[in-house]
Amino acid sequence: MADPKRGYQAPSFQERVASATRAKEAALEKLKSRPKLDPEELARRAAAAQAKEAAAIERRATARAEREAQAAAKAQKLREAEEAAAAAKIAAAEAKIQAEADRKAARDAKYLARKSRRG
Repeated sequence: MADPKRGYQAPSFQERVASATRAKEAALEKLKSRPKLDPEELARRAAAAQAKEAAAIERRATARAEREAQAAAKAQKLREAEEAAAAAKIAAAEAKIQAEADRKAARDAKYLARKSRRG
C-alpha cells in the first residue's frame, strides 16, 4: 500500500485492473438484475417502430414527389420562356422583312411615279 507520509501516489497497474474488473462486474450485475420485458411490450414497441418507419418512408416519398413536381414545373416554364423568346425572334425577323418589303414597295412606287411624270 501507499505510505501516508509520501502524499498522493498514482494507483499501480494491478490496482487499476482490479478496479476496472470490479466496475465491469458491477455493471453486468446491474444489467442482469433488470426485469425482462414481457412479449406484449416488445410487440408494442416493434409495432411503434414499424409505424414510425412507415411514416418516415411516406414523408420521404411525398417530399421526393414534391421536388419532382417542382422540377417539372420549372422545366415547363423554361420551355415556355424559350418558345416565347423564339416566337419573338421570329416575329422580329418577319417585321424586319416586312419593313424592308414596304420600303422597297414605296421606293418602287416613287420611281414609277417619277417615270410616269416624265414620260
